[in-house]
Amino acid sequence: MIKPFSLFLTALTLTAAEPDWPEVDRHAVSFLQSYLRIRSVNPPADTREAAALFAGELRRAGLEPRLFASGPGGQTNLLVRLPGRDRAKKPLLLLNHFDVVPVDPKGWTADPFGGIVRDGFIWGRGAMDMKGIGAQQLLALILMKTTGTVPARDIIMLSTADEETNGTLGIRWMIEKHFPEIDAEYVLDEGGFGTRDMLADGKLVFGIAVGEKATTWLRLRARGIAAHGSQPIPENANDILLEAIRKARQLPAAGQLHPVVADMQRLMGAPFASNKYTNAIRQNTVSLTTLTSGVGDPPKVNVIPPVAEATLDCRLLPGTNAQEFISKMKARINDPRVSVELLSQPDDPGASPAGTPLFRAIAGVIRRHHPTAAVTPMLVPHGTDSVKLRLKGITAYGLTPMVLDRQTSTMHSDDERIPVAEYLKGLRIYLDVLRSEF
Repeated sequence: MIKPFSLFLTALTLTAAEPDWPEVDRHAVSFLQSYLRIRSVNPPADTREAAALFAGELRRAGLEPRLFASGPGGQTNLLVRLPGRDRAKKPLLLLNHFDVVPVDPKGWTADPFGGIVRDGFIWGRGAMDMKGIGAQQLLALILMKTTGTVPARDIIMLSTADEETNGTLGIRWMIEKHFPEIDAEYVLDEGGFGTRDMLADGKLVFGIAVGEKATTWLRLRARGIAAHGSQPIPENANDILLEAIRKARQLPAAGQLHPVVADMQRLMGAPFASNKYTNAIRQNTVSLTTLTSGVGDPPKVNVIPPVAEATLDCRLLPGTNAQEFISKMKARINDPRVSVELLSQPDDPGASPAGTPLFRAIAGVIRRHHPTAAVTPMLVPHGTDSVKLRLKGITAYGLTPMVLDRQTSTMHSDDERIPVAEYLKGLRIYLDVLRSEF
């Protein structure tokens, strides 16, 4: 059982006091362990238990969360507000999601839903994406309340049910049904992070995400002629598809750096490290994700199928014309036997501006906690719920207030984990951001 915050509220005064950090740290670790033990896997994104855990913490601190059931399978979103001094200012929205991706336990060296602490890490599905950040946001908000710290403006926190399947019953549902209640000037979501090796070799760089690449999913379908496998034919749909995939992935050489990435290069004061992450944020990318073919179940080895399919996960830099990108891909393939189908409409609101009072406040807090860090706006190659709010005109930043490295950047991977020390330091960073003037 985790100890509720109410057990140490007596250690805090009604004025803006400094928390009892040793007790806060103990509770923060225990709370995240309990959160990681909740199997809020999407699908089906039954987040009732996670929402109840958050709601209990908030109510014990004197806050009044509201729960929104958005689907028949237990999909539940949570919203809570802490009033600020200047009610004329639009709020700051803290955004996180309850749901996590599925796991294959055979690939893990720890129970993916055990929430164990081992070797200085907290292990579990969602530790990085994004239960760790969600816990930091929740606990920082509660500390604002229990230390009597009134923020510069209202702070609202939204925890959604359905980020991992494009937000249909999460952020999209909340925007459609309850947008006036979450309308904000700023959003803080997952995204940026600190690292000594992922962005620049041997240099501490802390990125604050201001934008992300547009998700563009495609299906390639090749049509050929069914035949006996003993007699090769040029109309083999598999061969046609393989050649189409080869051409589809022949992207033109990257041109000038995107302006945000160029700013990163300048502010880091060092060359980009060479790895998959820095490669992805500097250019458009195409990943082959699925191949489907064969006749029968299981497919017969001696039958050449008439149809073969593949899916491509394309991620486009902000400002890229998706239709032009697809047209050029079709021109490279140049085969009437191959169709290219768009599976997801890419959202591209562009990047949020970095010259805002909140961005400066975040950068200042990071520099106080990490004096040697180069702080920079950044792009992230993956998608977040922030894109839906940028489309509504809201300035959104991604803040993962932890220093990570290539070995522990484990989003969606086996053995997902975060360092305990960075999780606790990140809680302090979040609290200082919420205390800031912006």
